[in-house]
Amino acid sequence: MTIAVTFLPRTAPAPLPPIAFIGGGNMASAIIGGLIQQGTPAGAFDVVEPFEAARTKLAQSFGITAQAEASEALSRCGVVVWAVKPQAFAEAAKSVRAFAADALHLSVAAGIPSDSIARWVGTERVVRAMPNTPALVGQGMTGLFARPDVTGADRALVGQLLTPTGELLWVDAEPALDAVTAMSGSGPAYVFYFIEAMTEAGVEMGLTPDQAQRLAIGTFTGASALAHSATEPPSVLRGRVTSKGGTTYAAITSLEGADVKAQFKTAIRAAQKRAAELGEEFGRD
Repeated sequence: MTIAVTFLPRTAPAPLPPIAFIGGGNMASAIIGGLIQQGTPAGAFDVVEPFEAARTKLAQSFGITAQAEASEALSRCGVVVWAVKPQAFAEAAKSVRAFAADALHLSVAAGIPSDSIARWVGTERVVRAMPNTPALVGQGMTGLFARPDVTGADRALVGQLLTPTGELLWVDAEPALDAVTAMSGSGPAYVFYFIEAMTEAGVEMGLTPDQAQRLAIGTFTGASALAHSATEPPSVLRGRVTSKGGTTYAAITSLEGADVKAQFKTAIRAAQKRAAELGEEFGRD
């Protein structure tokens, strides 16, 4: 019996429409850099960036001529990415709204509620994203929330834009973005904090600073990769390293005696609470 197999050609993603970035700092550069590496031409981007140093960096890094102010040029863009400081969003929207009411709006500005964004930009097609700094090296974790008027095609377009920065996670309820902020948005700082502590401990135990830092970073990198690829939960992976009476057992027992896990969870909840407060503060007109 012969089975005929037909191989269908792989469908290339639809070409991206012109994209506007309001703000041209690190997060905008991470997204732009990832898209350019995938073949998007520099001419597809319109960037509004008030600071001359940032405009110069965009020109040197990507060949993009950013503008200091919003103009009619934005009207060609199908997507507007908001990468401004939260406190600057409302004022920036006043000059952009006239040129971009028909576009899909994607905000990576921390804390600004989508209700406020929709009101400021004049459209309900708004997606909020909470990325983190590993996006700068293509290893980010971004949480996303879409308002009801955002279509499936809009979501796919957002996916095309942000996939070069790392992994994406859509949430159904906007308040969940406060938890995303507390965990992955602020999370790299927690990792750096523990790397600092491990490095300092290594130096105190006689290693050189370089040796201690390499061990600390390498351990986090390897353990994260193992956790990512494993089918078992982290608690099982931890148990496999923790033999009763051994060195790891001594360390974990010390951490539990100091209630480190509970304190750490309290810290993350503090970040969640502050994220909600910032949303209320910056979301006002």
